[in-house]
Amino acid sequence: MSASLPKIALRITTQWRRFEQLSSAALYELLRFRQQIFVVEQRSPYPDLDGLDQAAWHLLGRADGNFAAYLRLLPPGDAMPAVRIGRVAVAAAMRREGVGRGLMTEALGLCRERYPRQPIRLSAQLHLARFYESLGFTATAAPYDDFGVAHVEMAMSPATTLPPECLSP
Repeated sequence: MSASLPKIALRITTQWRRFEQLSSAALYELLRFRQQIFVVEQRSPYPDLDGLDQAAWHLLGRADGNFAAYLRLLPPGDAMPAVRIGRVAVAAAMRREGVGRGLMTEALGLCRERYPRQPIRLSAQLHLARFYESLGFTATAAPYDDFGVAHVEMAMSPATTLPPECLSP
């Protein structure tokens, strides 16, 4: 699957990959990208390597051949009956340009295509809660601290109507 994200037309291309489809160079690049944003930029020394990447779908966003955006999607399983979106990251230079919305739009489309009866969950940084609400998520718990960054659990039920941009033509 490959697509272009909206606002920065033709500058961002996306590609879904399973863990085993990632080359060692691509895996290194995506882990370095996540580390740069979540650990270095946000000054949050947290354990990014949590053992969940191997079961995830990885959405890689590139601009001019370089990483510009990323997220991972964890399919539902025995321990987790919901689809879980996480590690949503956009390069600093690409923020406020629609890249995050495009990334989430593509992820929600894949969720509805592959897991239509499953709820979708995510842990949002608190300052981004309104963004996720605009996509149809609602907070399900009180905010909490996650390694120095305020987060809130959010969910979307399978019955939630997706924004029009999330629907396939």
